[in-house]
Amino acid sequence: MPHRHPQVEIIWVRSGNGSLDIDMKRYKLGNNMLYCIVPGQLHQLEIENAEGYIISFPEKLLNSGSDDFELMYRSGLFHLLMSSPGVQVEQETADEFNEIGKRLHRELHCGYLLSIEIIKRYTSIFLIYLARQFEGSIQQTTQNRNVSLVKNFISLVEKKYTSWKLVKNYAGELSVTPNYLNEVVKKISGYPAGHHIRQRIVLEAKRQAACPNTSMKEIAYHLGFDDIAHFSKFFKSVYGKNFTDFRKER
Repeated sequence: MPHRHPQVEIIWVRSGNGSLDIDMKRYKLGNNMLYCIVPGQLHQLEIENAEGYIISFPEKLLNSGSDDFELMYRSGLFHLLMSSPGVQVEQETADEFNEIGKRLHRELHCGYLLSIEIIKRYTSIFLIYLARQFEGSIQQTTQNRNVSLVKNFISLVEKKYTSWKLVKNYAGELSVTPNYLNEVVKKISGYPAGHHIRQRIVLEAKRQAACPNTSMKEIAYHLGFDDIAHFSKFFKSVYGKNFTDFRKER
């Protein structure tokens, strides 16, 4: 069944067929394809004779300050995996992934001394190999501060989107001006800060619409809208269709 979870998952399909639904979009599985599931995403995996690995680790590991995990942000890799599910992995990198996968699986089930430490290191190595494949997109050191700002903004949106609807709310919390926040977020992600806020609100509305027992009034209230008409107008302005029509299509 479609479900969510609080951890980050990387799904690497070595070979086989099937599909992966992420937030109501379907992606076809293929050989040497890699997919990323971030916390809160509604997803469902269906496989047919597929082989590969699912590597699951808590989101706090990505925000731990470790140099290895910072590569996910510094290279733009984390944004790439979120916005473009189904990344094709080169054969040489796929071979490395296969060896790391085998070692991770063995350490996970052997119960040997210091297995947890080895698992952490193999996971870091996995991410480093993945980042190498996209090394051309690695940001210059001078851009690290902006990348960090965007990372903090996206994290804040995830926590506050039901109550904070304006860019100035996030800019104040992050100690920057709204114009500067919009400029930096657009430079790194391709879209201004306001776009991310609106998209996150509509995404949650679409997720909740999947539950037939939840009324539009309940969804609107959960998302911080006291007026249903305001919510309906907001949804249509962002998505292009009104909420009632969207729900009928489900």
